[in-house]
Amino acid sequence: MTMQQDAGLPPVRNWDPETDDMLVCRAVRDETHDVKTFVFAPRQPCLFRFKPGQFITLELPIGGETIHRSYTVSSSAARPHRLSITVKRVPGGPVSNWLHDTLKPGDTIRAVGPLGEFTPGETERPRKFLFLSGGSGVTPLMSMTRTFDDLGEDHDIVFVHAARTPADIVFRRELDALTGPGRRLRVAHVCEGIGTEAHWAGFTGRLSLPMLGLIAPDFMEREVYVCGPGPFMKAVRAFLEEGGFDMSRYHQESFNFEELVADLAAGEPPQDASVQEATIEDALQSAGFRIEFAKTGKVFTCLPDMAVADAASAADIRVPTSCSRGLCGTCKTKLISGTVEMNHTGGIRKREIDQGLILLCCSRPTSDLVVER
Repeated sequence: MTMQQDAGLPPVRNWDPETDDMLVCRAVRDETHDVKTFVFAPRQPCLFRFKPGQFITLELPIGGETIHRSYTVSSSAARPHRLSITVKRVPGGPVSNWLHDTLKPGDTIRAVGPLGEFTPGETERPRKFLFLSGGSGVTPLMSMTRTFDDLGEDHDIVFVHAARTPADIVFRRELDALTGPGRRLRVAHVCEGIGTEAHWAGFTGRLSLPMLGLIAPDFMEREVYVCGPGPFMKAVRAFLEEGGFDMSRYHQESFNFEELVADLAAGEPPQDASVQEATIEDALQSAGFRIEFAKTGKVFTCLPDMAVADAASAADIRVPTSCSRGLCGTCKTKLISGTVEMNHTGGIRKREIDQGLILLCCSRPTSDLVVER
């Protein structure tokens, strides 16, 4: 029997974005000089059920258009009445700047989720973890740490966070407080420089295999979870492989939206583009469907077995997308005319599909298309 039932109160349902996708901002908290946490609650009493490490996709009205952006939940999965995201302000980033400058307590936004597979599997036995985060990549690992602590799960965790300076360390005080007596959590902060903190006692420089050996001599025995900017994750993966780590116990967040914004601003193709340009150009000489982006006037050709986003990328047309498998919802857009075959993994609601919305990253044309983009 639940506490509500024992008290004679009606049971609290789980939050279902299919029936009510509106979230109310309840609080905004400064974490560092350029990082804020936004706390949300549903409009009607209900519970958020999610796994630590998952994300939500926000639907935001910015500059006269709707932009979808995904952020990892930073709060504990053991506290289901509230849900929070922690966002770093990105220079030139339309969404992070809008959130920092505009969103305030009492405002409402739409959201989809929680979704995602970057989460530790369930087990009854205590485990040994190594969490490696860089910058705003701390959020999924913080959700895991908070959840384990709230549930009293006796896991052995070494949490390594890399930042530019001590002033840029997100959740610094809370992480240090969680290392108290009786807790098997060890925290190590690694900063490229000391900034204005003259008496910095942590590690200085960039995380490396020798430094990791000093922080966690038994890292070869641990389950490793990594999240951060692309170069950080690439470097970590490289030195772990070099050190002979069993990569079957290596887990990495598969996409990073802060990095995506920077790539789009620089006009660079996504790092994980899966289609070779030469192959596409040869194939497009044969049969293909005409794809038109109505707002921008861009026109390109897409093969029947190719996702629209991949074809756009091959035509040097930037489409905001990151997960490439219909999970995050970033590339959601209106299909004005034509038909597609869409195989998504949760990044779009049924009613949105009924309204004619599609995800470009996992939609393959079955006719010529006109898309509202």
